[in-house]
Amino acid sequence: MPYPIIMHLSTACKEILNQLTELVSQLNDDDFSKPSKTLSHSTIGQHLRHTIEFFVCLEQGFARGIVNYDKRSHDKLIESDRFLALSSIEKIQTFIGSQREDQPLQLEVGYNSDSEEMVIIETNFFRELTYNIEHAVHHMAIMKIGIHEVAPYISLPADFGIAVSTLRYKKDESLVHSH
Repeated sequence: MPYPIIMHLSTACKEILNQLTELVSQLNDDDFSKPSKTLSHSTIGQHLRHTIEFFVCLEQGFARGIVNYDKRSHDKLIESDRFLALSSIEKIQTFIGSQREDQPLQLEVGYNSDSEEMVIIETNFFRELTYNIEHAVHHMAIMKIGIHEVAPYISLPADFGIAVSTLRYKKDESLVHSH
């Protein structure tokens, strides 16, 4: 039974990562790392790096059994080098594509800014992959705003940065209003 779930998640992940690959492939180097006023001077590269690193944390956590998204590397090269970013996306696709079943994991989190104390939450690979998909869509929506400012020549798919539930809702709404 787990195989269909991973295929469902894997397909969603692949679509998102393909859209990110297409975006990065269309951007020129300057616009990839150009600060956007609309995005509080962050860059498309920074949002992409942030998104990629969550998937990397999941991969590393999968191997260890403990995922901690706060322990990202904040790799400045990924946010400034489009080719390194593309290579990182490809590695994530390979990892996701190689998974066939769920695995119990622990999520390590700490929300006290005055302490390094962490708490452990029981989770699993499918749940964390779902979280990463939602997280990626959220940052893609932010990137889309920045793209309109720093790289208006980019052609994005209509569903870039839009949750599937929103797409379904809009489709249902248009069906209701067309009758």
